[in-house]
Amino acid sequence: MFFKSTYNELLKIAYKPRSYIGIGGIVLIISLILVALKIDGQFYISIITGQFEQSLSFEGEILNGNLIAFIILQMLIIHVPLLIAFVTGDLISGESAMGTIRLMLTKPISRSSILLSKFLASCVYTLVVIICLVIMSVVFGKLLFGTGDLIVLKSDGLIVFQEHDINWRFFYGFLIAFLSLVTVATLALTLSCFSENSIGPIVSTMGIILLFTIIGTLEVPVFDAIKPFLFTTHMAAWRYFFDDPLSLSQIMYSICVLVGHIVFLLLIALYKFNKKDILS
Repeated sequence: MFFKSTYNELLKIAYKPRSYIGIGGIVLIISLILVALKIDGQFYISIITGQFEQSLSFEGEILNGNLIAFIILQMLIIHVPLLIAFVTGDLISGESAMGTIRLMLTKPISRSSILLSKFLASCVYTLVVIICLVIMSVVFGKLLFGTGDLIVLKSDGLIVFQEHDINWRFFYGFLIAFLSLVTVATLALTLSCFSENSIGPIVSTMGIILLFTIIGTLEVPVFDAIKPFLFTTHMAAWRYFFDDPLSLSQIMYSICVLVGHIVFLLLIALYKFNKKDILS
């Protein structure tokens, strides 16, 4: 019954036009980035390498598919949460607004199972978005620009990763990105349990992300104690896989924080959904 309920939730997501806005947006934006870099990519590269050309000599094609994928991931990962919240923030509140939540709860399945099936469906949708991001950035990037070594600009210099040492970094980097987006999806789903319309959870989710991001970027000592525990602080944890040496402790800490937020938010959602009044 649980998996059938999850399947039904996936069908609901598939039949909603808004579910394709995020995927369509990713395809359009990345397509524009690929075209722009194909036309003026060398100018972009000259900006990055210009300050090092007096002390370093660059050989080979710097503007390759690996660098394109890294640039796109760095540019888009902060915008994708809105596309995720746009769908997951509607899973409960949308049903409440249409009145179908009452019919759903008459089925021989517990409220907890219904909510968990919605959570699993939101994870699947998030995975589809990530796969779309991978195909457009990594696959099409390499098809258009070829492969090669990856040059990553850091605050204290450049790190060069050889071609054979890159794919696994992207794989685990996208896994961390997926985990961070699942955290956003869980937040939107939880807020959806407290609302009777779809706009509220979506706006609230983005408001919380914006607030946490501002707190994380402010150099104010009073916020230093809470910054390590904000999920927004760890949404860019995929970058740790492009450090040399690799910081496993930072990676594991970010994973623990993100998973902790997912579990905590899901427990709140379960409590609220089980107490939700569907008769008024």
